[in-house]
Amino acid sequence: MLDLTYETPKPKVIAGAKHDWELVIGMEVHAQVSSNAKLFSGASTTFGAEPNANVAFVDSAMPGMLPVINEYCVEQAVRTGLGLNAEIHLKSAFDRKNYFYPDLPQGYQISQLYEPIVGEGEILVDMGPGVARLVRVERIHLEQDAGKSVHDMDPNMSFVDLNRTGVALMEIVSRPDIRGPEEAAAYVTKLRQILRYLGTCDGNMQNGNLRADVNVSICRPGQYEKYMETQDFSHLGTRCEIKNMNSMRFIQAAIEYEARRQIAIVEAGGSVDQETRLYDPDKNETRSMRSKEEAHDYRYFPDPDLLPLEIEQSWVDDIAKTLPELPDQKKARFIKDYGVTEYDASVLTAEVDLADYFEASVGKGDGKKTANWVINEVLGRANKAEVRPQELVAPEANAAILAMVASDEISTKIAKDVLEIHIETKDDPAKIVEEKGLKQVTDTGAIEAALDEIIAANPAQVEKAKQNPKLAGWFVGQVMKATGGKANPKAVNQLVAQKLNG
Repeated sequence: MLDLTYETPKPKVIAGAKHDWELVIGMEVHAQVSSNAKLFSGASTTFGAEPNANVAFVDSAMPGMLPVINEYCVEQAVRTGLGLNAEIHLKSAFDRKNYFYPDLPQGYQISQLYEPIVGEGEILVDMGPGVARLVRVERIHLEQDAGKSVHDMDPNMSFVDLNRTGVALMEIVSRPDIRGPEEAAAYVTKLRQILRYLGTCDGNMQNGNLRADVNVSICRPGQYEKYMETQDFSHLGTRCEIKNMNSMRFIQAAIEYEARRQIAIVEAGGSVDQETRLYDPDKNETRSMRSKEEAHDYRYFPDPDLLPLEIEQSWVDDIAKTLPELPDQKKARFIKDYGVTEYDASVLTAEVDLADYFEASVGKGDGKKTANWVINEVLGRANKAEVRPQELVAPEANAAILAMVASDEISTKIAKDVLEIHIETKDDPAKIVEEKGLKQVTDTGAIEAALDEIIAANPAQVEKAKQNPKLAGWFVGQVMKATGGKANPKAVNQLVAQKLNG
């Protein structure tokens, strides 16, 4: 938790034809566990392999094949729970969730319904400087992923790729604490960030390694507060679930559309049916997929092939000792130790690689100036080149350039030129400054001589500047131009002020 005071954001309010309405959103995020092997087999989890190349006998449901739990996947789930300040259950159990689908060879999915491995936790979702929503996590359970049906390879047949079948997933279920489309996207963003810091999921949404089911309902203002007081869901509207969202932009658009659809139904005197829906980004609409199933529809029962999973508290404690510094902790430390703004700290800690890069760039220098440099100069260029900052310029080079600025050896403007040359040549920054003759002119005599020439050639401008001191900047610019940008700006400003006011 950050050592800062936060204001809770106001809920999103949508004006209907008759009333104002608020949104209530809960998320079920499926995060693929970062592991070399699947949850119950030794088959590879490598993405992009030839279809059906990463399939063990148990994945394809061959008769007599029994699942064997992957201990590392359990460890990753525990690590995730600890990272979300959640309760770790020392005893959990696996259940069979029965349903038919062509890419589910067993005819059931091994999951956890009654006894999940992780209980209640929380995520602080940043919505801007000084504003955050604390979202409760209800549970995290382990389960198998299904395969993939391919319908566009042949006009008459569908194909099944079982490479994903049996890959370990963590289903991370939130309470209905999210109150708007932006918050929903920010929640997934923050959760993804934490998982990447922990190393438990790579968060690659394009590959389907992180995807979200979004539960949306509407209520009149004041009803949500009654729900929070009583935890009675009857105060909230009927929810609809939007499946398999893998884009922050689409999550927001789908919620916005779905909320307005429900408002129109209720205000017309109808009732919202609880159902599962899909979002069509081309038409920007949700459409019905199937009526919403309840647990009994899946005929859950304990998996007879797997004993209850029992873990030791000492093992959990050992995992806790290996947890990295997490985003909120790192953000608070950056603000405290480096004097950066909350916004800059948020940018710098968005990815653990960037945070490490910033700290390596600081060296013995000024944290705030380094933050501005990394964000505005390095990160911008890296994003444009579609590479990581480390691949563009080494942090040691950043530190060297900024050290020369701090010692007045070069100006900030020249520093940007040095950076560009370094990116192109990879030459040492000090060598670039020496060979290109970029050292800052600190000799006040040379600066004064250049200034005297400019003053003598522009008497009318001198009179204007004496009447309006704001125009003194023109002379500063002319001196910088005359010295090729090498004059010390501080010395120039002082001399201009002396000459014009003398």
